[in-house]
Amino acid sequence: MKLSYYPGCSLEGTALDYDRSVRAVCKRLGIELVDIPDWNCCGASSAHMTDHETGMRLPIRNLLLAAEAGHDILVPCAACYQRLKAADKALRADPGFWDVGRYATDLQIIHISSFLARPEMLAAIEAKVAKNLKGLPIACYYGCLSLRNPRITDAPSWEMPTTLEGIVATLGAKAVSWSHRTECCSGSLTMARPDIAEKLVGDIVRAAKRAGARAMVTDCPMCQANVESRQTTPAGAGDMPVFFATELIEAAMSGTYPAKQQRAHLVSPVIFAGIFNEATMKKEDSA
Repeated sequence: MKLSYYPGCSLEGTALDYDRSVRAVCKRLGIELVDIPDWNCCGASSAHMTDHETGMRLPIRNLLLAAEAGHDILVPCAACYQRLKAADKALRADPGFWDVGRYATDLQIIHISSFLARPEMLAAIEAKVAKNLKGLPIACYYGCLSLRNPRITDAPSWEMPTTLEGIVATLGAKAVSWSHRTECCSGSLTMARPDIAEKLVGDIVRAAKRAGARAMVTDCPMCQANVESRQTTPAGAGDMPVFFATELIEAAMSGTYPAKQQRAHLVSPVIFAGIFNEATMKKEDSA
């Protein structure tokens, strides 16, 4: 299987480890990722809030580049997925308005979690699990952008999603039932209104703890960075690591969780010490 791959800006910056785990998981599953050549920023957060046309032209360019390859597009970042879906719908509705000529309407934009939660993909993942996650209680956190607005995302269960739950169950972890799985983490306000960000993140982390979770899992680089970083403030909870879904899949399939991956977290993921071989992690750390 071949898929065009749009990493987006975050996965080449603050979420480099997310990009690495996506590529590693796809390689293990026999999926060839074809990077969209000369891709550009999708305009999430800044462009579409400033100028509608600019906010559409940026993702449209990426779609046209991907259309030349003829593969469906795999998108790990929730914000990028939102913008590419919006551009795709605009092109399908009126390609002439955007002066792009004919648009390949059979092109599909696929979010990473929806893709990996397909029954055939879950079966492939399960067959390759080398280290079971031993019932680790995890709070699956979706945030806003991979699901809402459903008129853009086409999410079938945007209020009660199950994709992340299916993935963690396949790895042998336990998805807890909790109240804040689709609540906003205030990622867009994290710099402008840190007081609001700390309040919302605090509510999310406390809700996960009340449900018995010892870790969280997400598929959004903004959510992952925001929820972990806000726990490092004086008012933060400080002990709830937030993993990417692909990070957990790669660890379970490889049977190791390298010490260098631990260092990518702002909240220490020492919870994995009881699951993965500490000696292996120390050996890789010194390599």
